[in-house]
Amino acid sequence: MERKKASDFPQELLDLFQLYVHGEINRSGFLNGAAKFAVGGLTAAGLLAALKPNFAWAMQVPPDDRRIRVEYDTVASPQGNGSIKGYLVRPAAASATARVPAIVVIHENRGLNPYIEDVARRLGLLGYMAFAPDGLTSVGGYPGDEEKATALFSTVDKGKMTEDFVASAKWLQARPESNGRYGAVGFCFGGGIANTLAVRLPDLRAAVPFYGTPPAPSDVPAIKAAVLVHQAGLDTKLAATWPDYNAELTAAHVTHDGYIYAGANHGFHNDTTPRYDAAAATLAWQRTVAWFAKYVNAA
Repeated sequence: MERKKASDFPQELLDLFQLYVHGEINRSGFLNGAAKFAVGGLTAAGLLAALKPNFAWAMQVPPDDRRIRVEYDTVASPQGNGSIKGYLVRPAAASATARVPAIVVIHENRGLNPYIEDVARRLGLLGYMAFAPDGLTSVGGYPGDEEKATALFSTVDKGKMTEDFVASAKWLQARPESNGRYGAVGFCFGGGIANTLAVRLPDLRAAVPFYGTPPAPSDVPAIKAAVLVHQAGLDTKLAATWPDYNAELTAAHVTHDGYIYAGANHGFHNDTTPRYDAAAATLAWQRTVAWFAKYVNAA
């Protein structure tokens, strides 16, 4: 399929897709709303297919890259969910006795898909041990289909899922390969979880939420991590949360920074979808890497 860009679609259609992927409307609601854009031989179903992820577009780091070691591992769930499956990436160059900093990678509301695994591999190339837990483990794991994944996600108890992410972060920090310094990065739903980990884990060094929901104002004073926020300018609902969150972080004396990327849509870092914005994604990732280098790597 030819790669599409956000500019190939009306913004109203992209906003409608945003509602669909976040479960605010169902498939029929999207198709009904998209019908008016189905012109020139396109169908509403065809528009939906064009907007969905194509993971072949954006594998930046192949799983067999010799500079990293990848495997699936499990973490005991504290919430009666059995075990949590996740994707573990380690730099291949690390010696048997080397200890490296670690980053937990938290997925969107569709589980551990190939895009998130690729983000973990990108961090592995930078010398981090990265772990990406699958919040869908208790319902069979990421099913390989984004629509099925979204449906499964809605069936998982979000409180239990949050505890599974907290447990995964602690497990990662405690691994023998870890030097104890660790951070978190998350996207969409995972951005909100990155904020939650900053609240829950006093020894977390850094949290980088991409277009995530901020924590409750009463929770912000508990944050000890350095927080870097990325929001999309066209994602007006979430972008509007930044001024208050910025003020709350400032009042709590939390080290932080934040950016709103003008003209970018929610999901702009996800390079498997037309909402990907190369300029915004590149800049946000550069800032993320620099943030981790400053606040996670330093002794």
